[in-house]
This record gives sequence, structure tokens and C-alpha cells, in this order.
Amino acid sequence: MSRLATLLLACLFFCHPLPLRADEAPERLPAYQKRFERERPLVAVIGENRMTELVDYVLPYGLLKRSGVAEVVALSTRPGPMQMMPALHLLAEADIDGFDRRHPEGADYIVVPAVHHSDDPQLLRWVRQQAAKGATVVGICDGALVLGEAGLLEERRATGHWYSRGQREEDFPGTRWVSDRRYLADGKVITTAGVSAAMPVSIALVEAIAGTDRAQALATGIGLADWSPRHDGDAFALGAGGYLAAAGNLLSFWRHEELGLEVRQGEDELALALRADAWSRTFRSEVLALAADASPIRTASGLVLLPEPMAAHPGITHLQPTDAPLARLFDQTLGAIAERYDPATAALVAAQLEYAPALNE
Repeated sequence: MSRLATLLLACLFFCHPLPLRADEAPERLPAYQKRFERERPLVAVIGENRMTELVDYVLPYGLLKRSGVAEVVALSTRPGPMQMMPALHLLAEADIDGFDRRHPEGADYIVVPAVHHSDDPQLLRWVRQQAAKGATVVGICDGALVLGEAGLLEERRATGHWYSRGQREEDFPGTRWVSDRRYLADGKVITTAGVSAAMPVSIALVEAIAGTDRAQALATGIGLADWSPRHDGDAFALGAGGYLAAAGNLLSFWRHEELGLEVRQGEDELALALRADAWSRTFRSEVLALAADASPIRTASGLVLLPEPMAAHPGITHLQPTDAPLARLFDQTLGAIAERYDPATAALVAAQLEYAPALNE
């Protein structure tokens, strides 16, 4: 846990947000324009092997797969496992070279999550190539940093995680950064606010591809009342309490613990990602996916999860299963974090997720 926790804490202390004003943007994403006589659009979700944000990657993949409106493929920059941040390991369906051999004309949409190495040359080259082939590029959370490094945000409006505002303004001054949208499109580039925006933008993509009725059906199925882009990024801040909670939890190493989520074939990767992501942001806990052995687990939507064998963690605390609707899992998990640790830790996690419970009320 220490390496990931240190990375999270460094981000909290050394990224300095600047106050921003918002711009107006359309309520809906542009409708999909059919290309290449495909029956359904091709969506590629790309991760960088060394560290890719878990929810940013899994939710667009899983929700678009569940909707049935697109052919969705999970990619990594290189062969082999992906370390997800802040927890779990996944194995993509293909790497980008394999995808390019199979689909030389490119994808219709590519989804770019936040990654730790946003300047990765291989990732940037592939994102630029896909954009040049006509793909709509979707940056989830600080996937916006990848899009900026790729040169796709110059003279465009865009957004990102609230905590990276200062970095984004400094690194990409030619972009008009806005803060009152969970997601927005400028031409064929779509960007989103922090981690929790992965859910509404995925529903919005379904709407853009297949219409409001299909999007509403999916939203209803997961318990999401509102997938509009309305948002107040300026409302999020850590303050002294957030910094103290992060530092106190990290430094109290004797209270650190591993928590287990049992997984099996056909596991719901959406619920798994939401719970593992939140619980692994406390600076006190790290979630492990546990199975009878280390054999790969294929999730409900086809992702491959690499679990830890239960026998290797005999004393681990197991998190109990939940039947909460997907859109309420962050609320439920934050409540459980407040109960197990304290409300300050729950608030710290919510800020990192850029999550406000009122979004789903």
C-alpha cells in the first residue's frame, strides 16, 4: 500500500488548484456519426500498464458493454498485466499493436483514463494516431492530461479532476479550462471531471450512440437519476482537515490494513471497481481481489482480473457483499468508511473521487 498511498499523498500536497469560472456547454454529447459501414461503433478503452485509474477504465468499458450499443475492447499499451490505481490488476484483451493490426482504420471512440505516466510516448503516439483517423477521443478524469500532452486540447474547452486545475492551466495554457461540467465536448474531443464522472459520461455516450431511451434504460438499471453534465467543481476542496486526515492515516502505519473482496467467474466488474477504488483511497487500507487460487477471473463484461489466492492472506478482513444499486455504491461505501475509520477519512475519499451524494438524489 505504501507506494500507491505515497503517490496519492504527493498529488494532494503538490498539485495546487486555482479558482476557475465556468463556461456554457451543450447538455448532450454530439450524436454518433456512422463510419466504415460498421453495424455498431467500435470503442477502445486504453490503459497504460504501469498505472491506470481503476474506475476511469472499468466503468466506461463495463457500462458500454452492458448497453449493447457498441463493440467495446479493453486495451493496454503493452502486453501483460496492468497495475490499476489505487488497487487491483487487470489483463486487457489486446495491446495497441494487436488492435491496430485488427482495426487499421481505427476506432470510432477511444476512452483514455487517468494514468500515472501521462507523457508515455507509446500511449501519446497511439492517441494521436487514433484522433488523426477520425476517432472521438474521450478523456476520463485526468485522462485530460494525456489529451493535453498529445496536443488535442489546444484552443479547445475542456475539464478534468478538480485537483489538477493548477497543473492543467500551467501545462496547457492554450486550453479553456472549465469547472461546471461533469463532461463536455469540443469537436471530437470529450473530457470529464474527476473519477465519479465516469458513470454519467458513459450513459451520455450511450445516448449519443443509440438515443435517450437506451440511455434511460441503462441509467434506470443502475439507479442513476441524473446523467446530465451539470456540476460544481469549485465546491470541492480538501482544506486543512483533508490534509491532516491524509497525513495522519498514512503516517499511522500500525493501523494500515488489507481488505479483501472475494471474486469469482462472472464477477460484476462495475461494483468491484467502485468499492475497491474507494476503500483503497483512505491512506489506511488497500483492497485485494481474492479467489480460491490465482487463476484469472473473467468478469461479467469480459474483463480479465488477476486475483490473489486466499491462502496467501489468511488473516485478511473480508468486505461483505452488497446488493446496493450501482449508482449508490459510492454513498454506501463512504458510509462504511466513516463507520470503520472516521468521517474525515470518508470526506477525504469523496474529495478524491470528486463525488457529491446529491448527484444521484
